[in-house]
Amino acid sequence: MSDTGTGTGSNATAGRHCGLIAIVGKPNVGKSTLLNALVGQKISITSRKAQTTRHRITGIRTVGDTQFVFVDTPGFQTRHSTALNRSLNKAVSGVVGDVDLVLFVVEAGTFTLADAKVLALLRPNVPAILLANKLDQVHRREELAPWLREMQERHAFAEFVPMSAKNPKDIERLFAVCRKYLPEQPWWYGEDELTDRSEKFLAGEIVREKLFRLTGEELPYTSTVVVDQFEEEPSPKHGRFVKIAATVVVERDSHKAMVIGDGGERLKRIGTEARQELEKLFGAKVFLQLWVKVRGGWADDEARVRSFGYE
Repeated sequence: MSDTGTGTGSNATAGRHCGLIAIVGKPNVGKSTLLNALVGQKISITSRKAQTTRHRITGIRTVGDTQFVFVDTPGFQTRHSTALNRSLNKAVSGVVGDVDLVLFVVEAGTFTLADAKVLALLRPNVPAILLANKLDQVHRREELAPWLREMQERHAFAEFVPMSAKNPKDIERLFAVCRKYLPEQPWWYGEDELTDRSEKFLAGEIVREKLFRLTGEELPYTSTVVVDQFEEEPSPKHGRFVKIAATVVVERDSHKAMVIGDGGERLKRIGTEARQELEKLFGAKVFLQLWVKVRGGWADDEARVRSFGYE
């Protein structure tokens, strides 16, 4: 997962295709699950809690002569106008006009006000594919035809792809569809690279995912995770040994108590599950320490939002 990537030799790049594909949609529509399936490995966190993804995440997958560079945007926020949400929405708007193709993800057969707000961001000069996700949850397929006609009236979609992000055949078909829209040019990354995000960034994301999964609906989504230390040490016993220290930042003392849990049980479980997943992801022995701190009102403070790594 290195941060650089270059094509090799001019002859080797002839006939290659490469381009940027934005994955957009309202919060919790399945964008991160889709990105992970497209990349073939988990690089974007998933949770039933809406608004989990907060950063533009680039996932890279090279198939045959084509390199697909995916940008998973945060779900467009419509509910609260905090500094955090303004930052998230800027990330979405910035991506949409700057790509070769947009995958507009909706739940098959539905269209809400939140979907409409994201659809309004699409540019007429960038081809967009209507990706009807969660097809496995539609019981009567014939009901999709009138919905599809309605969707075509809302936007001139280049194509319509009904699918389930959990179905490997659907993912394979989606690659073939996307390839047609990517320009012929050298690849930007090495063939085996999967993301342009650092391991330190991924560590914070995995801890945040476990935090949300294990606190359920009670914990406000303004809670975040800051990685204070990420050091690799040589280890004859383990090959790779990574020491990580991270702070869970919450807005109230009651949230802190919720994260820590009775006798520290919940924080311990968050740490254990995150560590196990990071060990698999990094192929290393991981030592993970977690703290919890209260920082009231951080999501409304522009400077603090930036200091926590949001754009």
